Amino acid sequence: MSKISFGKRDLLGLAATIALFGGPTALAPALAQDGRGQPVEVPDATQVTADDHVIGKADAPVTIIEYASLTCPFCAQFHASTLPRIKQEFVDSGKARYVFRDFPLDRLALTAALVARCAERDRYFGFLDVLFGSQSSWARSDKPVQALMQVAKFGNLNEAAVEACFKDETRLNAILQQRLGGERTFRVSSTPTLVINGKVVAGGHDYDALKRAIEAVLPRT
Repeated sequence: MSKISFGKRDLLGLAATIALFGGPTALAPALAQDGRGQPVEVPDATQVTADDHVIGKADAPVTIIEYASLTCPFCAQFHASTLPRIKQEFVDSGKARYVFRDFPLDRLALTAALVARCAERDRYFGFLDVLFGSQSSWARSDKPVQALMQVAKFGNLNEAAVEACFKDETRLNAILQQRLGGERTFRVSSTPTLVINGKVVAGGHDYDALKRAIEAVLPRT
């Protein structure tokens, strides 16, 4: 698993370190306050909301939540090998629904998450597949943001559209709030972290461990 690289730094500090295109660093409002400077609640990560990206039936008896960072190689491996098997066996059969949540471990992962959210909602998971599948290319590039721009073109996103997303405080805040919710509710500190029906699964990126955990909470027939 990839470990969090921020230590005990507050997410507000994360937002203040993001520098896209060498521009201003403060791209998001304070996570701890609303627009009027009033405290806001930490999101309840146990609830699946309209902001979540979900595959599967809403009434599936099992909910699988993945917290992932788009620069995490273990996450890319999970999406290439384990997740397709889980989808085929449990999601496609209606036994489980899968929820993807961003947990960026560095500013490049946050940038990539913004790019993914630029895509149309019904193309989001296809975009994730492209980002994870090409991770070794753009994440290791000398100019990673420009490399991400090239990836975005495959999703019919032009440079102007992506730059507009980078400046969208609502999208940025939504990503950081997802991370904050995972950190506070489930004590997420590494990726990928899998949560099944509200319980964090140790070694959850392993197919056999994940399968056992899902089967353990499936209703008996």
